[in-house]
Amino acid sequence: MALADTPTPELQTMTLGEYDLVEFGLVAAGFALFAYFLFSWTSREEVGARYRPSSYAALCLAAVATLSYLVLFVRWDTGFDLAGDVYVPNEEARLSLSPRYIDWSITVPLLMVELLAVCSLSGARARKLRATTMTAAFLMILTGYLGSQVLDSGRSTTALVTWGLISTVFYAYLYVALIGAVRSSLPTMGAEAAVSLRNATIVLLSAFGVYPLVYAVPVFADVTSTWLTTMQLAYSAADVLAKVGFGVLVHKVAKLRTAEDVAAGTETHPEDVWVSNVKHSDGVLPELSKVSAQLPRS
Repeated sequence: MALADTPTPELQTMTLGEYDLVEFGLVAAGFALFAYFLFSWTSREEVGARYRPSSYAALCLAAVATLSYLVLFVRWDTGFDLAGDVYVPNEEARLSLSPRYIDWSITVPLLMVELLAVCSLSGARARKLRATTMTAAFLMILTGYLGSQVLDSGRSTTALVTWGLISTVFYAYLYVALIGAVRSSLPTMGAEAAVSLRNATIVLLSAFGVYPLVYAVPVFADVTSTWLTTMQLAYSAADVLAKVGFGVLVHKVAKLRTAEDVAAGTETHPEDVWVSNVKHSDGVLPELSKVSAQLPRS
């Protein structure tokens, strides 16, 4: 049996309540991401040089995501016209979803960098895994974008299913690769850092699970204004969880691992490391570390 075609998802007449809910979700997510950008900027020096690529990746993705939500808000605001007690889509409404895919094509690969930077990978293995996961993340978003937004203008469920299955291949690879990297890293760190890394991975992979579920809805159900509202809210919530919730946990892992390295004498860090109001290590300047190493031991 041939798959039936669906109307363009974005071109739905919205009730006042539905329109306002989506607008609230976009604004709330945008402010959360901007707050995370400020957090990433002010806390980037709290972790040791070994784990700082994670902080830089978080800073970049927070900036991109914040700008993306500004564009999404503008698209949503200009894409509908108030007609009585409903909002009617205009020509610009078709572009109210595409900025998300542009955002994800940049930020999802950066999430790979952020997570792998706090894992215990080094050398060629680290470079290879970072390259393959970033590539898979980009292709996962690109193929999903082709199915939902480009081919047949998002109206064909055939395109949704075909490109959705292709995207799922990259999606599955990311799960396998990331879980493998994290599992091999857990025994190399302290218990508290290991728990935080495991929790961060669970948060990220759980948030990832939201996107294909929402993507697949038009295949099995009628596209309505309620669906569009739910989809926009689900995407916004998942973005905050995958970027802010995950990022805060990864930053905690980086701080704990910095403290472990300082305590082991393998690294120096000029500032005291505090996590949840608990001091984990004293600040050690590189110059003092060199002097200490040269002192005679009794």
